[in-house]
Amino acid sequence: MKLSSFYPVICTDRVHDLRDFYTTYFAFEVIFDAGWYVSLRRPGDPAFELGLLSQDHETIPERFRHGVSGLLLNFEVEDVDAEYERLVGQHGLSPVAPLRSEEFGQRHFILEDPAGVLIDVITEIPPTGAFA
Repeated sequence: MKLSSFYPVICTDRVHDLRDFYTTYFAFEVIFDAGWYVSLRRPGDPAFELGLLSQDHETIPERFRHGVSGLLLNFEVEDVDAEYERLVGQHGLSPVAPLRSEEFGQRHFILEDPAGVLIDVITEIPPTGAFA
């Protein structure tokens, strides 16, 4: 299989809340907005994409017309401490897991978007203990 693109699509009843959340806090830009579907792109090299889809749209098979559950998006960044200060300190977002360093080689914190998707903001650090 040859892929031309790959990106997550979040099914939600809060499409516009998510659009505003990801454009405000994570520098995504709206590249398409049909109301029931929004396509976001974060410019850069590489660029990243994220889709937002109304959970009750007819293109979704009926038994799957509900919000997302159990999804975790990892945002690996150069300086997690600076992102924590920006998102929590300056913008007042509430982390669901505090900023901390893990023995397995991550310094990170976790946020929750308006649809309940977890966002793990991560900087890799040297592992310690048994993970080294």
